[in-house]
Amino acid sequence: MQEFCYNKNMDPEKRLRRQSFRVIISEILMVVTVAITVLILAFVVSGYWLSPDFKVERQGMLQISSMPTGADVIVDNESSWLQRTNTSKILSSGEHKVVLEKEGYDSWSKEITIKEGLLYRLQYPRLFPTERTKEQAASLPTVNYAIVSPNHNLMLAANNTTSWQIVKLNSDKVEIKDLDVSKVLTDVSVAEGASSGLFNGRIINATWNRDNDDVLLRVSSGDGYEWVLLDISNTANSINLTREYNANFEKVKIIDNSAKNLLALKGGDLHRIDISNKQLSSVLVKDVYDFDYYEQEIVYSAKIGDLDIKPMEGVHLDVEDSEEKPKAVYYTGIKKIGEDNFAVVSTTVEPALVAIGRFYERDFIATLAGSTVSLFEKADFKPIISESVDFTPRDIIVGHSGDFIAMSDGGKIATLDMEVMATTTWSTGSNEFGWLDGHMIYAVNEGKLNIYDYDSLNHRVLSENVSSHLPVTITDNKWLYYFSDNQLVRERITK
Repeated sequence: MQEFCYNKNMDPEKRLRRQSFRVIISEILMVVTVAITVLILAFVVSGYWLSPDFKVERQGMLQISSMPTGADVIVDNESSWLQRTNTSKILSSGEHKVVLEKEGYDSWSKEITIKEGLLYRLQYPRLFPTERTKEQAASLPTVNYAIVSPNHNLMLAANNTTSWQIVKLNSDKVEIKDLDVSKVLTDVSVAEGASSGLFNGRIINATWNRDNDDVLLRVSSGDGYEWVLLDISNTANSINLTREYNANFEKVKIIDNSAKNLLALKGGDLHRIDISNKQLSSVLVKDVYDFDYYEQEIVYSAKIGDLDIKPMEGVHLDVEDSEEKPKAVYYTGIKKIGEDNFAVVSTTVEPALVAIGRFYERDFIATLAGSTVSLFEKADFKPIISESVDFTPRDIIVGHSGDFIAMSDGGKIATLDMEVMATTTWSTGSNEFGWLDGHMIYAVNEGKLNIYDYDSLNHRVLSENVSSHLPVTITDNKWLYYFSDNQLVRERITK
């Protein structure tokens, strides 16, 4: 074996030069390696990938989740044991069919279009067990109206007495708490020998706050109606807003998690209600038709009147009439609470329903004037898209994660998918519909519980003998609740 022999007689300067050369070569190789790695990563991030025939193609990525997790992902009739939901997959640009399957569950599918260098998200697919056991969850007095909390854990169940119920859904044993609402409702009487008063009015609509401890009720009362903020943890703290402020509000919305601040229309003028201090503010905006609220900002549709409408630079507004287009009468504005200044987003010939939201760090404003829905960037009000649907919706909402906008009139629905910027118009075949969770719609037809994705796809019939006028919900991704023969029943939807 040859031994290494250190040459003591080698010139020190020569040894130093050799060492310096090795260091320089090593550093150059390191820099080149890092540069190549960065370049490869940059190409991958930009969507470039090697095809099966080793050609460089620019592709996109699919990110997909499911409930329950662990479903098999089949793309274009091809699958791999490595492909499960709650993962990402590189796909070539173009159209693909995605199918989810899991043993013991029904299947889910959708045709998608992958764009070069972009991410396509499917984070809402839900599969249901093909075999489910029905059980009675609770026995309640005859329920006339019910509404489920935003977290799907609680349900307010109202009847024709003044003793209502709060039903706790997120436990193996359903819990029921009685609420005495006699002190906050006006249209109440006491029947002779009755254990509680009678509620003679009718709930028109209701909204929970995001903390899931207050419900804003709009209730018919005699020839008119009243607004009640019902505190379900302590009904003594509930407030009849119509009585408290001696005002016939046309519309009221909760604008914070705790329901301590509200916005209300009174005679067409927009006010703020401070519940803690029991104060009704001066007029924030005059002649308002509709409004929405998001992170200290109000977006609204109001009459132009004698206002001097000045759009932001680069945004064109048709405020003058012409032979081709009538004069705009309404404008969509936005302002911060506590500030007098406002900005003009757009103008319309007719009043518009409005909504404001965020989709993956992109803030937007939506307007619905007649049958035309328009989207604008909130930052500079530049138009994003404007489309017409084949009916005139009566309301507009932003979806659970801002990933879609839903417009409806009875059972007619139009959904604008923010992922692909495309509108789908469809019908449930029923006069009404509800939201099963943040992305799924349900409708009851002839006692059958029909469910759909928000874009009308994946229609399935889950159950029969379901009450049509009471809510259906999913709690903790574990239980499906609905009313049947005036009884609250449930089915387990996970194994």
